[in-house]
Amino acid sequence: MSIFPRISLKPEVTEYLKSVFLNNEVLTAVGHQEAEHRFHKLLSCLSHPPSYTCVRASTHLAPLEEIRQRLAEELRKQQMCSSSAEEVSVQILPHPRIADVLILPVEGPRPVKQLSSEVVVGAQCGSAVLRGAHVFAPGILGSPKYMKAGDLVSVFSDLEGRCTRGATSFQGKKVFVGNGVAEMDRSTIFCTDEPARGIGIRMVEPLYRSPSFDGVLPSLVFLQNLPSVVVGHVLGPRPGERILDMCAAPGGKTCHIAALMGDQGEVVALDRIRNKIDRIRQNAQMLHLQSVKAHCFNSTQAVSSDPAQETEGPPFPPESFDRVLLDAPCSGLGQRPNMGSTWSLKEICSYQPLQRKLFHAAVRLLKKGGVLVYSTCTVTLAENEEQVAWALDTFPCLSLQPQEPHIGAEGMSGAGLPPEQLRLLQRFSPELSWEQTEATAPLPCRADSDTIGFFIAKFLKN
Repeated sequence: MSIFPRISLKPEVTEYLKSVFLNNEVLTAVGHQEAEHRFHKLLSCLSHPPSYTCVRASTHLAPLEEIRQRLAEELRKQQMCSSSAEEVSVQILPHPRIADVLILPVEGPRPVKQLSSEVVVGAQCGSAVLRGAHVFAPGILGSPKYMKAGDLVSVFSDLEGRCTRGATSFQGKKVFVGNGVAEMDRSTIFCTDEPARGIGIRMVEPLYRSPSFDGVLPSLVFLQNLPSVVVGHVLGPRPGERILDMCAAPGGKTCHIAALMGDQGEVVALDRIRNKIDRIRQNAQMLHLQSVKAHCFNSTQAVSSDPAQETEGPPFPPESFDRVLLDAPCSGLGQRPNMGSTWSLKEICSYQPLQRKLFHAAVRLLKKGGVLVYSTCTVTLAENEEQVAWALDTFPCLSLQPQEPHIGAEGMSGAGLPPEQLRLLQRFSPELSWEQTEATAPLPCRADSDTIGFFIAKFLKN
């Protein structure tokens, strides 16, 4: 159900995306009317959250059913401590095809009455609220002049990033995301001596109700979008292998790979930013994983010029890894909910060269007979199917492979790939099924289709 405006993009970006989704191959396949309908559905669904929450369970530490029961108990305790008078039973279901996934329905949009006292938060914070988070103090941009802890307030998301920090009122473009109770006074939130930390507004009447997982069973459950979990299974890691995650932060996929291997072998995680490496190590430690080795390094330079070099850290000799995951930096246009982006077309189109540099390094580092998985969280052809066509042309040693599980749609036409190759690709396309994901549909059907936009390709190095 559409209650928010379509995602707000620069006109040049909207036109670019329209040319992608109405390319000649798509028009030939489905016709102009259907192609345009899908494009407008995409713009609408991107501004709304998925209809479920996906949790990856640490089945290397405990059986799925035990984790499910413990999670249900924790969420019951959370509800009892909540200031909300409403009592809601939380449904937690195992995914029928993915053995380490639990899915929870999201209730919404709900009929929540707006209040006269308004708090304005940044767009990223607003998106987190729509997926079950409370409002943390750093995300608050504006509040009533005399707001005190305990006040009931309505929370609005600033769509265009125009609210100045400390504002007492804001008339710009904003959307209502729910009501909450202030946990801090205004003076504490906007204190200039020391930045406020912790929960600033505790959401009690969110527009979309989903449990908050802050501090809930941190070693047993990990919030992760379903396609991101699918990536680890498609890679197919086996105990004893050496695996490379080239762009690993914040480490969700890295830790999943290690867990799927039973923590037997080695998972090398690379990222360019030091504090992100610390986050990967923290996640691995929290999940009791010893096989993760994280290094701060630019993956485009991860191949050693000395093939005889034997080092634990990067750069590595060619053909050092049994499997490589290239979850590439991308334009991120598949993320949901995302009500607006200020990026220019130049910025949107800037990722393809970097992705190709990373691809060159990935192929060189992969052993013969090894598996390379390429993934993005965007919806463009240039970063997805066009990269596959380029890779198959550039690296004759690569061939596309079937994916398991394959619960998304096939690849999108427009990059010149034949149907048999498109069927081997996995594109999570929420616009194809968004209007059919009403409450009457079985929950697993919604979970598989009402996702973020995501793309996966699996290659074998012959």
